[in-house]
Amino acid sequence: MASTPKKYIPVLVFILCLALPLAIGGLGGFLTFQSVKTWYVTLHKPTFNPPNWIFGPVWTTLYILMGIASFLVWQKRKESSMYKSAVAIYLIQLVLNLMWSYLFFYKHQIGWALAEIVLLLTMIVVNAVVYYKINKTAAWLYLPYILWVSFATYLTYSIFTLN
Repeated sequence: MASTPKKYIPVLVFILCLALPLAIGGLGGFLTFQSVKTWYVTLHKPTFNPPNWIFGPVWTTLYILMGIASFLVWQKRKESSMYKSAVAIYLIQLVLNLMWSYLFFYKHQIGWALAEIVLLLTMIVVNAVVYYKINKTAAWLYLPYILWVSFATYLTYSIFTLN
């Protein structure tokens, strides 16, 4: 089997960096899909609850930004002693991202989802801080993610209190 020429490795890593968060998002979408049409419509929601159609494009954009950020950090892997920690934190926050969809939409556990999203938001901020120490642009790419999950945390809290 022929080996991949070195010049193609960054392209392949970039594709993998994009594919990982998008796959997590796809799995989260799978866990969410049925409940959005059935259970979620029965919940009392605050007036600032966005329409359902906005979530797909927003999350897709955020997953792409996460992938780009992880690639920028990968490019600095040889220069940073924090690279392995950054990868671990990144993977943990991706799992937590998926867990929110599982708890909220699949298990209908709004209270647990609220506790979990607070942990998720904390890990996203930690992720951004660690990325900042490795690549400042990667950290700034997390700003929309932090803002959206902050909003999602407040939305989850509001849905929890209304139901």
